[in-house]
Amino acid sequence: KAVGADSTDGHRAGAANIEPLLGWCEEIGVEVVTLWLLSTDNLNRPVAELEPLLSIIGDAVESLAVQQRWRLHPVGALDLLPENLAQRLKAAEEQTRDIDGLLVNIAVGYGGRREIADAVRAILLEHAARGTSLEELADLMSVELISQHLYTKGQPDPDLVIRTSGEQ
Repeated sequence: KAVGADSTDGHRAGAANIEPLLGWCEEIGVEVVTLWLLSTDNLNRPVAELEPLLSIIGDAVESLAVQQRWRLHPVGALDLLPENLAQRLKAAEEQTRDIDGLLVNIAVGYGGRREIADAVRAILLEHAARGTSLEELADLMSVELISQHLYTKGQPDPDLVIRTSGEQ
C-alpha cells in the first residue's frame, strides 16, 4: 500500500517530519514553534479515524520528549482529550520542563475560539474572586488582558504560519 493511501499513513508521514522541522528551526534561531496537531473540530471525527491519530500524536510527542532537546508545552483543551493522551502530553511537558532551548507548543484539542473562551472564563473567575463588579471588569477588558490569559501567555505572537493540509 502506498504512503498516503489512507489518512493514518498521511498522519504518520507528517509526524515523521516534526523532528527535522524542529532541527531546521533551531539552526536558523527560531525560539518558539507551535505544532497544531489536532483541532477541537477534529475531535468530532469518527472513533475509527480518531483513535489512530491520537496514538500517532502521543507517540510523536513522547519521541520528542525522550530526545531532551526541546521544551514541550501542550496547549489546547486537554480536558476534551482521552485521559491517556492528556497524561502523555503532561508527562512530556514535565520531562522537558528544564530544557533551555527551543520552546515547542503542542496544540492538541486546540481551537482559537476555545482559547479565547477559556481566557475570558479565567479572567471572569479571577475577578469574581477579587470582588470586581461586572461594570469594573468591562472597563478593564482589553486585548492585553485577554492575551495575558491565553495558553501561550508570555510568548511572542507568531511571525509565520504554515498550513500544510492543503486547506485554505
